[in-house]
Amino acid sequence: MERTDLIARESIRDLLARYTWAADRGETEAVADCFAAEGVLDVGEHGGRWEGRDQITTELEAVAARVAEAGGSPGPVRHHVSSVVIDLDHHDSATVRSYFLVLTSIGPDHWGRYRDRVVETAPGGRWQFAERVVRVDGHATGSLMVPDAPSPEPRSS
Repeated sequence: MERTDLIARESIRDLLARYTWAADRGETEAVADCFAAEGVLDVGEHGGRWEGRDQITTELEAVAARVAEAGGSPGPVRHHVSSVVIDLDHHDSATVRSYFLVLTSIGPDHWGRYRDRVVETAPGGRWQFAERVVRVDGHATGSLMVPDAPSPEPRSS
């Protein structure tokens, strides 16, 4: 492995950590700053696909407002990211896969996978998300972050 590959990998790990710490503290602008100017945050069925830093900030603030309205504060929020696999596509782009688990005041709240396309946006080291795809694989009953699916309508006999 070349020195430049090691620097890229460590810079990408730093990006993942900056995103996680900002998200846990509710710093929506700092989260959005982890994305390239036209970057995309795709949260799928839990909110859609948000394009550009302004929309990412707006949508994250709406999520925070919904959580606050539903039950106040989730208490400390802690994202735990693991099993990070970085595939360098080129000297300035990579694909990253990882798992996450989010803890709130109820304990394990929700968990899933990230699939990221990251790019070096400034020569010599600043990496940002071109696209982050979040897929929730499961959540606790009463999750503070992921609404429970509505119960199916009872069938009439």
